[in-house]
Amino acid sequence: MHDVIVIGGGPGGLFAAERLARCGFDVVVLEEHEFIGRPVHCTGILAIDAFREFDLPTEAILNELHSARFFSPSGQDFAYTPSRVEAVVVDRVFFDELMSRRARAAGAAIMTGRRVSRVHVNDDSVRIMFDDADSLAGRACIVACGANYGIQRALGLGAPLMFLQSAQAEVPSAMFPEVEIHFGERIAPKGFAWVVPVRRPHGNYVRLGIMSQSKIAAFFGSFLRSVADRCGIPLSTELRPRQKILPLAPIKRTFGERLLVVGDAAGLVKPTTGGGIYYSVVSAAIAAEVLQKSLRANRLDASSLQVYEHEWRRRLGPELDAQLMFRTRVERLLDNEIEELFDLVRADGIIPLIQRKAAFNQHRHLIFALFQHSQFRHVILDRISAASIGPRT
Repeated sequence: MHDVIVIGGGPGGLFAAERLARCGFDVVVLEEHEFIGRPVHCTGILAIDAFREFDLPTEAILNELHSARFFSPSGQDFAYTPSRVEAVVVDRVFFDELMSRRARAAGAAIMTGRRVSRVHVNDDSVRIMFDDADSLAGRACIVACGANYGIQRALGLGAPLMFLQSAQAEVPSAMFPEVEIHFGERIAPKGFAWVVPVRRPHGNYVRLGIMSQSKIAAFFGSFLRSVADRCGIPLSTELRPRQKILPLAPIKRTFGERLLVVGDAAGLVKPTTGGGIYYSVVSAAIAAEVLQKSLRANRLDASSLQVYEHEWRRRLGPELDAQLMFRTRVERLLDNEIEELFDLVRADGIIPLIQRKAAFNQHRHLIFALFQHSQFRHVILDRISAASIGPRT
């Protein structure tokens, strides 16, 4: 019997597996796909600070991101350039592969092409059932299966109550544009669309993506056509964007008897941007720390493992709460109100405020500062208060 079975071979699962294997535990990772890192669902943007904080593999970095340009529904724009480079783009396939090599080097086993169908928790073990009726047993389990919630529902842990849809593709580009973020009801209702430049050894690419409430494929195609000329993308390019759901809030409970849930599988994703790698690694680090103590003490009951949820809520809870509050207000803005915000940013010195308060992995300080700005608060709060009284015209 294994000490720990990790369901999912993404960054969170692999990071936890490496940490636990280095502590001397028998760890096996189960990945449903045949290859680690594929298919790619993620834009692959990470804060530089995360590499230092968790010793992540810098070999996967493709390029730095120096600035971003934001576009309103009508096309007016403003640029934001941080005082220092805060974020980089990684090759997600290579990034995950490097993390899997580290986990293997630490002693973890990795099994690919193994799709889990059920998880049975017993008094003395966790049994993992596969589609082919085979099974594995372990003392404990980490669920790191991404934004799939069948296992969590079956175990009574629930699923996120708020979602958006997303679609993304990487395509060759004749240019190397800056990051672009686009807003508007005709572009991405309740979300936004993006262009991220990617520099590979054999040429320039862009990652195009969109997160929205519905009709994601249609909105993606429309967005591609709107930016093709400016980004040097041939319209003859045939794309099949990868689609996934983005959870916007945690599941009901992220611990149980002999198990913990991390990353996207726990609904731990930035509500503002949909980014999930950093929160996956943060939660995986906490899970590994809690589990190694519980394994040594042979105390794997839910009451002992609930310290995991207490700890990630202490670490991430204030950010999740602030970001979700911000999202629920901003996503209700009409296009003309988004235009008003752009006018305000361009004319009222908000960009220096953003430069002082913005941090790639910590948004709440900027959010609170923006809500202390009287005109910004007027657009965000007063209009929404009016909407709650009667219909908007």
